[in-house]
Amino acid sequence: MWDVEPSATLRADALAAAAASPAVAEQAVLIDLLGLRGHVLGRIADYERAAELAERLARDAPDEGRALLARARSRATFHRFPEALADLDAAGRHGADRATLDAERAAILQALGCYADALVLHRDAAQRRPDFTTLGALAVLQAERGQVAAAERLFREARRHYRGVSPFPVASLDFRRGLMWLRRGNFHAARTWFDAACRRMPGYAPAAGHLAEVDAALGAHQTAIDRLRPLAVSSDDPDYAAGLAGVLRDAGHAHEADRWRATAAARYDELMLRHPEAFADHAADFWLTVGDDEHDGPRLAKRNLGMRRAARAYREDRIPASGG
Repeated sequence: MWDVEPSATLRADALAAAAASPAVAEQAVLIDLLGLRGHVLGRIADYERAAELAERLARDAPDEGRALLARARSRATFHRFPEALADLDAAGRHGADRATLDAERAAILQALGCYADALVLHRDAAQRRPDFTTLGALAVLQAERGQVAAAERLFREARRHYRGVSPFPVASLDFRRGLMWLRRGNFHAARTWFDAACRRMPGYAPAAGHLAEVDAALGAHQTAIDRLRPLAVSSDDPDYAAGLAGVLRDAGHAHEADRWRATAAARYDELMLRHPEAFADHAADFWLTVGDDEHDGPRLAKRNLGMRRAARAYREDRIPASGG
């Protein structure tokens, strides 16, 4: 599942909007809401529409910090990180809030694998204002760094600080906690948190997709198939079709597996043409596994490693030892 989440500073939109013109503020909020819907429902088309609106907004209001911030977020979503950082610098020159900009920079640095620099920004934010958002962001970073004990403490502390009524922020935090345990190979702990995210927010596609992945790993193939089939139909993210193909193959349903594999392959090829920075990672996973392509898989894995140095890009099963 394409684990791109809405902006880390979506919570600060009311403050940012107050400093922008009403038209810019309304468009910026719409862009962020489209990104949120894209994340929750697994709809890449929503991310693309948000990016189109953000590009237009920044073009029409080049001196509005809020417009530049919106474009930075949409560019970061598609892993256009140098352009996103340039937009953040420009937004700062046009009055955008420093704490908001620092949170966005930290998220980009984290995505690039610059964990030490991201840690400085996240720790400073948590020290200045220890709340759900800053503690949650620090928890996610520590999880990615492999600091599980520190991350668990921060996940718990962040949840204690939540004062809102929306299920989205807490479900997203539970989802990230599940990812931490999944990447550690603790399927039972991962299942606990993915299930919590799904219960809190039914229809949360990334959590449901990873819950299916855990079910399959624990041998519950039919349960995994039942979870993935509706996602593969409703989402335009090929990860769901790829995941379904893999589980079907493992369960002995070769014909249906081949059909979903072909669907995923065509969609990855399409998205690699439009958004190569964002999809090299997941396309590499596909071709290295269910896609069964000994050429494209390592090639895309190396390409992804050249663009970002996050821990995920270094997984030893993605690039053969002979490939460096």
